Amino acid sequence: MGYEESDKTDAGSLRHPIASASIGCFRDRLKTVMGTMGARAFARTCGLSEGAIRSYLSGETYPTLDRLELIAAAHDVAPVWLAFGQADRVTDIEESDYVYIPLYDARCSAGHGSWNENCRVLTQLAFTRYSLRKKGLDPARLSAIRVDGDSMEGLLSDGDTVMIDHSRNALEGEAVYVIRLDDHLYAKRLQRQFDGSVQIISENQAYRDMLVPRDRLADLEIVGRVVWAGGWMI
Repeated sequence: MGYEESDKTDAGSLRHPIASASIGCFRDRLKTVMGTMGARAFARTCGLSEGAIRSYLSGETYPTLDRLELIAAAHDVAPVWLAFGQADRVTDIEESDYVYIPLYDARCSAGHGSWNENCRVLTQLAFTRYSLRKKGLDPARLSAIRVDGDSMEGLLSDGDTVMIDHSRNALEGEAVYVIRLDDHLYAKRLQRQFDGSVQIISENQAYRDMLVPRDRLADLEIVGRVVWAGGWMI
């Protein structure tokens, strides 16, 4: 039996089990998962860089399998759906699988009484029970407000939404908290000093840090720790 050498292959005649068009639509499914979140906030939830997310959105690159899994796990979607559009986006998620976190009017920064006494609820933000449970968060102890101003620019922008865990209303270590000082609410980074005082830090270097002396700590109310943030990029 003889054979002939040839440069031809049968690659063109083989049909790939997954259509290339479905892979090319990855960025559209990514946008669906992102919803109203901006690239920076979304990247934080996945543990990826903003540049990587923007590259995926532009269609210039596609995520590796490990990055695909990070995105899918962070937002409760099926990896095969995210990559190829196959299977259900979410497996049998029903209304009971969601919890709704109240978003309060951020202009509640002035006034006495409880931090939200004079606030109105603007809307309810939907999160899956699974995503909150995975972070150890109790929905009954959560609320959200919007950031006002640019003092935390670089981490939080004016108009961004932050979720507050009210069960964490004591300074555990350096982190971003929503605080009330002099009857105003702020989202700031707190850092305990060696002398017992607390430094209030702005991400924007144009703003000077504030120091609350140890003998004035009673004037500093920690409303809760910021555990999630999201916002528009336009």
